[in-house]
Amino acid sequence: MNEKVIAMKKIRWGILSTAKIGVEKVIPAIQASTHSEVMAISSQSLDKARVAATKLGIPKVYGSYEELLDDPDIDAIYNPLPNHLHVDWSVKAIRAGKHVLCEKPIGLSTKEAEQLLAAATAQPELKVMEAFMYRFHPQWQRARQLVDEGAIGNLGAIQSFFSYYNVDAANIRNRTDVGGGGLMDIGCYCLSLSRFIFGAEPRRVMGAMLHDDSFGTDYLTSGLLDFGSGTSVFTCSTQLAPYQRVNILGTTGRIEIEIPFNAPPDQPCRMWLQTNGKLEEIIFATCNQYTLQAEVFCQAILDNTAVPTPLTDAVDNMRVLEGIVESARSGSWVVIS
Repeated sequence: MNEKVIAMKKIRWGILSTAKIGVEKVIPAIQASTHSEVMAISSQSLDKARVAATKLGIPKVYGSYEELLDDPDIDAIYNPLPNHLHVDWSVKAIRAGKHVLCEKPIGLSTKEAEQLLAAATAQPELKVMEAFMYRFHPQWQRARQLVDEGAIGNLGAIQSFFSYYNVDAANIRNRTDVGGGGLMDIGCYCLSLSRFIFGAEPRRVMGAMLHDDSFGTDYLTSGLLDFGSGTSVFTCSTQLAPYQRVNILGTTGRIEIEIPFNAPPDQPCRMWLQTNGKLEEIIFATCNQYTLQAEVFCQAILDNTAVPTPLTDAVDNMRVLEGIVESARSGSWVVIS
């Protein structure tokens, strides 16, 4: 890696777009990271970029994504663009010599994800990672540790549920042309956590999907992942009461995570560990999982080490997601691995 980058104490970030998740959650969290400095934000509307920059105290604004990528003072890009633009602009950022943290899902298909992987592989000095921030929260690190240590016996089943209610036709989550739908937006978490906790890929998957007659997007998707040694079942919905919960069950105990995905940055989180008939509540100190994600990503750049979630994981998650969709269409099991 370039000695100049190694010597840097902070990674200089540029933000592609004024997306709500970036402005409200991720950018402030990156700014709170010890090794980060948000230097620029871009938008197709210069006025929108200026408003966001003023609100967040970002020194540089650009009226196009290309201008930001051309800025030699930017080291890393955060890409929260709509799903259909994830791969295209992440590839452009890589070719511009920037590290990339890209929002989930990594793309619209396995083929797209593989295109991004190929671009990243061609420039191995750059770090590229899918932004599944939940994995960096201590509650998930602890859950995986407990499972790996056999605290709940042999892992047998995972149950996950994630929902919210949104019937705004203009919202990108309800638009098929930009990769909307419940599975792409929040179901991808359920697939990711299943693979994360089992530490393996499912052999086959089964899916069922209901689609909104007006939007065309799936508003309720359920799935079953068969890992051979156990299963994971999930339901996600964009038209149900807001709720989220994960249960992880083994032969001698279980783990329940109260707020598994949108862990609040301003209050402690809880999980429960039940073993030998005893229920233990585990409290996790207040933290911001987006800040933790930024810290880990920056550290990988500064130390020139591998990112904790390689792009191959993103490709594998997309492969499982496509399997759920294919199964829902065919009504049959789809073999993954």
